[in-house]
Amino acid sequence: MRILAVDVGTGTQDILLFDTDLQPENCFKLVMPSPTMMVARTVTAATRRGGAPLLLTGVTMGGGPSAWAVRDHAAAGNEVFATPDAARTFDDNLDAVRELGIEVISEDEARALRRTRSDLLHLELHDFDYGMIARAFEGFGVDFPPEGVAVSVFDHGAAPPDVSDRQFRFDYLDERIRAHNRLSAFAFPAGEAPEIMTRLRSVEVSARATGLPDGVPLMVMDSAPAAVLGATLDPRVGERDQVLVTNVGNFHTLAFRLRPDGIGGVFEHHTGFLDAPKLDRLIAALADATLTHEDVFGDMGHGALVYEREPVPLDFVAVTGPRRSLMHRSSLPTYLAVPYGDMMIAGCFGMIRAWADVFPGDAEAIYESLNGREQVAPWELI
Repeated sequence: MRILAVDVGTGTQDILLFDTDLQPENCFKLVMPSPTMMVARTVTAATRRGGAPLLLTGVTMGGGPSAWAVRDHAAAGNEVFATPDAARTFDDNLDAVRELGIEVISEDEARALRRTRSDLLHLELHDFDYGMIARAFEGFGVDFPPEGVAVSVFDHGAAPPDVSDRQFRFDYLDERIRAHNRLSAFAFPAGEAPEIMTRLRSVEVSARATGLPDGVPLMVMDSAPAAVLGATLDPRVGERDQVLVTNVGNFHTLAFRLRPDGIGGVFEHHTGFLDAPKLDRLIAALADATLTHEDVFGDMGHGALVYEREPVPLDFVAVTGPRRSLMHRSSLPTYLAVPYGDMMIAGCFGMIRAWADVFPGDAEAIYESLNGREQVAPWELI
């Protein structure tokens, strides 16, 4: 069976076409610009050309670069219109979006603008474009659709106006871990992601809207646990009974204490607030079970949770993520995890492993493939 796994980050979208008939190292893969970077480049180019009026429709997607570019476009005196779902890319509070100079309009008003304003630059926002990825593979002669699709994004969730986004996400992490103490608890078949996880829900809408056939199963997952789960597929990480795994992402850094029966602790911080000494201190405190929620939340991070009060040895720290070079100056015994020889695809492999839990009927084939049973060479499938 073949599963298309797409890990959507801030800088890149990392794409793996996993095939249980192939060795994992032989599966086809792409590392391409992320959707938020693609939007940002288009908007920035329009601003530099003098500023066309901008119309944003679609769904809630990841912000960061796209949000900064749209903000700058509006600040330069250019008109920006956005439908409500698209506008929530920039803030769940639409009044806050309006304060950025963005006019929030209805879907009907957006359709009317498209009919009457030929000068508009119209962008449809989404984190996942199945059709674009399918066409890329088909251009190389690879048949589509696959037998399943998995997509991961980082979702803060839709916090109420009086609740911190950081606290809201961390409360969600806590709830999932306490209910299902495993990393695959952050993966959901289509239609089962919590309603508060609006970005995950939007991926489901985008997948079908961009051409994913109705009969193809879809799974969505939080990108940070996906990367950590993928890192455990590195043999040196997976062979340990207890292990500390850190995912240093472009925007967020998470570290997990993992044990045979699940998750012993976790913290999540903003990467921009970290350097190697601070990250070392946080990891050490997580290992000896002295880390508190306030240690991280009070430093503008999301927080910390320690479920197991027994210290674990600090003799091995697995590191993954696009900014893992931050740990090059670490004083800890770090190991750069490379599942199947490719760190950039760690999140994709994590989704494949989670797929086996979410769709247990596929588990045997996935486990056999991930465990390296003898398989055919790519040319033998022709």
